[in-house]
Amino acid sequence: MTALTRASGLPRAAAVVLLLAAAGALVLAMTTANYAELHTILDAGVAVLSGVLALLLWDMGARTKSAFVKWLSVGLGLTFALDMTHVLVSIDWGGVLTPLANARSVLRPATWSPSAYLLPIAVGGALWRLSRDRGGIGGFAAATVALAGLLFLLFQQVSPYSPPGFLGMTRPALFGAPLLWLVVGMWAWRLRNRHRLTLPIAAASGVLFLGHLAMLYSQAPSDSQSMIAHVGKIAAYLVLLLWVMKMASEDMRDRIGAETALAALNADLDRQVAQRTSELLSAHEHLDRESSERRRADAKALEQVARLSLLHQITRAIGDRQDLDSIYQVAVRSVEEQLPVDFACLCTYDAAARTLTVAAVGAKSRELGLSLAAPDPMVFDVDANHFTECVQGAVLYEPDISAIEASFQAQLALAGLRSLAAAPLQMESKVFGCFIAARLAPDAFASADCEFLRQLSEHVALAAHQVELYDALQAAYDDLRQTQQSVMQQERLRALGQMASGIAHDINNALSPVALYTEAMLETEKGLSPAGRNQLEVIRRAVEDVGHTIGRMREFYRQREPQLPGAPLQLNELARQVVDLTRPRWADMSMQRGAVVTVETDLAQDMPLVLGAESEIREALTNLVFNAIDAMPEGGTLSLRTAPTDEPGWVRIDVADSGVGMDAEARRRCMEPFFTTKGERGTGLGLAMVYGVAQRHGAEVDVQSAPGQGTTFSLIFPAATRSAAKGAELEAPSPMRLLLVDDDPVLLKALSDALGNDGHLITPANDGQAGIDAFVAGQDGFPFDAVITDLGMPYINGRQVAAAIKSTSPETPVILLTGWGQGMLSGVEGIPNIDMVLSKPPKLRDVRAALARHQRRAAE
Repeated sequence: MTALTRASGLPRAAAVVLLLAAAGALVLAMTTANYAELHTILDAGVAVLSGVLALLLWDMGARTKSAFVKWLSVGLGLTFALDMTHVLVSIDWGGVLTPLANARSVLRPATWSPSAYLLPIAVGGALWRLSRDRGGIGGFAAATVALAGLLFLLFQQVSPYSPPGFLGMTRPALFGAPLLWLVVGMWAWRLRNRHRLTLPIAAASGVLFLGHLAMLYSQAPSDSQSMIAHVGKIAAYLVLLLWVMKMASEDMRDRIGAETALAALNADLDRQVAQRTSELLSAHEHLDRESSERRRADAKALEQVARLSLLHQITRAIGDRQDLDSIYQVAVRSVEEQLPVDFACLCTYDAAARTLTVAAVGAKSRELGLSLAAPDPMVFDVDANHFTECVQGAVLYEPDISAIEASFQAQLALAGLRSLAAAPLQMESKVFGCFIAARLAPDAFASADCEFLRQLSEHVALAAHQVELYDALQAAYDDLRQTQQSVMQQERLRALGQMASGIAHDINNALSPVALYTEAMLETEKGLSPAGRNQLEVIRRAVEDVGHTIGRMREFYRQREPQLPGAPLQLNELARQVVDLTRPRWADMSMQRGAVVTVETDLAQDMPLVLGAESEIREALTNLVFNAIDAMPEGGTLSLRTAPTDEPGWVRIDVADSGVGMDAEARRRCMEPFFTTKGERGTGLGLAMVYGVAQRHGAEVDVQSAPGQGTTFSLIFPAATRSAAKGAELEAPSPMRLLLVDDDPVLLKALSDALGNDGHLITPANDGQAGIDAFVAGQDGFPFDAVITDLGMPYINGRQVAAAIKSTSPETPVILLTGWGQGMLSGVEGIPNIDMVLSKPPKLRDVRAALARHQRRAAE
């Protein structure tokens, strides 16, 4: 029985998979829930496993030259294409992938059913060709592709579900799938002595028969019957995968056994040679010459046996290791000590740069090893150092390197080394390194030494390749496990992040004219009434708070944006603003529920300033006020107090209520994200946001509460020093000639008017190309002092505008405006041609600060 026809029993791991799948199917059968998230995970698992099996079987077929295995790989590969399409169209894509999401209604119903028929038909076709000893792959692949297309078009016209009919089936279109798997399983069982993969196929067919049988009674994509079918499909793929892996391990075991038998035969040969040598020594004198020759032959044979034994020992040693560094070190040191040689090293090859890098050095030549591998490994050119022949796959031998003018050989020659041999590390015709050995004497390597190095390099290359495969598989398993563990926890944040990603840019663009005109009116319109000015201040603060809220929404799915330095703030003024902003909430309670909330303020005089983000602290206080109102459903007293603390250099602001209070457990966990005592009315994010604001401002949060005695939240801030407060003051820039580029005409006019009121000479451009043309034209007469451009524009975006301006005038500062926030970018240092990034809606003080900063740099 050959290796291709020798059957293998069911792996234990596959039996465990089948038991787990049966248990899971039993649990699902006892429930009637809708498993939408589980459906997505199982769909992705089915697609990934079919793809892995396709690649594994193709590689197996290429190594064993088995057309049958390649036929199976083609069927699984086309099934993977249909399954992956089925998964991808279920994702809400955006941007250029939007058409894929829009095609969901067409592609998703017509991809699962074709794959249910395609795979059993392809496997059956492979079994039929195997039974008739057919060969070739092209015709089979073309027929399978045509079948996939025909099934895809056919199921475009077939309704996936129907009312219960014959035997209660709701998916009659899939009636043929379990029958096909039943036929394939029986046929594979009959052919179990023709190929070693037929028995695993028979077992997997049985599982797939049961899974597709359950699918006949599915009434929705995510119901229990559908999930049982998906579990069965994954279980069948895992059984097939584990069976193939078991075959590979059995092949390795057989190989080791053969090598052991060879070693025993060699030992027996040694005994026979020794016995024959003893007989020849006692023979007649006229046979002395022949005896001498025979002794030399015997010595050579013994040397070869010793080399084979050494090769076996090194192979066993590197086979027990799972990291490249230790494999390289074992191989290098074993060659140095047991071949032996005076120097050995292993180098990795970069085909793109055509360089070799020293990766491991032996311990014999310590000083030379340190010079080559520490502190940074030596990198040397392949062609300049005469290693071209080695990286092309041949063994290189230099009998005397003292006359070679090359950096690597020169270092070896300085250490007294004269002869050198190098063998390639090669896997599947691809060279990825070289094994180099050297000796002190010239012409010191025999052909047997070079052959031994070549054989050892093959074993090292195989071990390295296995480590890479193991690491890749382990990483895939770890990623899958981590994804499964975190997907439920991140679902709510991901949904909020997707929403914020879609609307942040449009909201920021829409808010920009409001912010600019409001700020300009507050600065330039001196005849405003106190009430009108107060209302404009409220509008300005509300616009800033909306912009910061959009920015914080992005924090749920990307890293927090860099913040501008804090501004000096008066906590008393913030407390008054919060009372005004929340007045509709606590004032309406008396009208809606008859519960009266009395608001009291106790604000200390001459409070020190604090440095911070005004909108963040205001929103944190607003959240505390709302929580206090929610804690007083029957009404009560809400108090806002400010005062310096007993410890110098700190100030506090308290938000206190006379509500229901909190017990010790709620007080301990109140800052945790998603922890709430409000039931479905609460998100559990308000106090977590307050805690985050406090942490970013170096403040402390103190909570005093007891059941029935109300709650007091205290934010304790470090007071700003005079130098810090003075340093936060903004400097107004002198008049400049500015080029403004933006495709939003409202924002362009608002920013032009605001900066024009500051005395700047403004040239607007309504798209990227117009901005570039205006800048080039201005260079001939009156060049621009600075350029402010939007990031997202059609045809030519802000990055391209900046690149064109910098290529014409590298000294001209370019300020980038973006409605997506700075978090989308990697910092000014990582953005070519951009001197500063400002978020939308732009604030006049931020724009002025940026212009003033560039004026100071130009003056220096």
